[in-house]
Amino acid sequence: MKISELGEEAHCRSCHECTVRSFAICGALDTTELRELAQLTRHVCLESDATVFAQANIATSFFNVHEGTLRLHKLLPDSRRQILGFALPGDFLGLSSVPQHEFSADAIGRVALCQFSKESFATFAENRPRLLCRIIEMAGRELARAQEHMVSLGRRSAEEKVASFLIGWRDRLSAIGRGGEILPLPMRRLDIADHLGLTVETVSRTFSKFERNGVIQIFAGSVVLLDVPRAETLSGIVS
Repeated sequence: MKISELGEEAHCRSCHECTVRSFAICGALDTTELRELAQLTRHVCLESDATVFAQANIATSFFNVHEGTLRLHKLLPDSRRQILGFALPGDFLGLSSVPQHEFSADAIGRVALCQFSKESFATFAENRPRLLCRIIEMAGRELARAQEHMVSLGRRSAEEKVASFLIGWRDRLSAIGRGGEILPLPMRRLDIADHLGLTVETVSRTFSKFERNGVIQIFAGSVVLLDVPRAETLSGIVS
């Protein structure tokens, strides 16, 4: 399915009033540049489980997440699914050295996106070094997360993996001003399991163990970190 078949054009929003501008790529642009970028932007809203782009399809657009969460996943040759990560508001998707998408992205709940034609965006960015630096900075953070995830998959126990996921998710939400006592988890337990290389049963048992031990309190679609130092110690991520 193409994105145009899934979504509807959102009402035009002012880039100056955008709630994610300060931590998105457009934060590197001045007022005049924002107006120019707005002319290239298509605002798209998608419902839960809609596909933004699919693995192996030709990549014709970049996407900036405005609201909601995306599931990023890759289908392996044996048909197993590996979830690479979860995109949050401010994340920029579509950068690749090959013409096809190397993974798929779909919506967890309702999402809003800014969509840019690759060709027009490349022309726009060509002589804007601050924008290119911002993109490189964001790509660097994404690479660091990927490297941390590789360590988690290969060298950590189930408890360490789950704790690392919770602390890392907390830190990402805090970085975009979405932090708080309650940690929302819009993804399913199966999504977390496929991300961490565990079974869903192991993830559920680990969550339950953490709750019994007073590390977290579980609610529908969220948790509260009751013992942050212990969770950080388990995760190996220290604030």
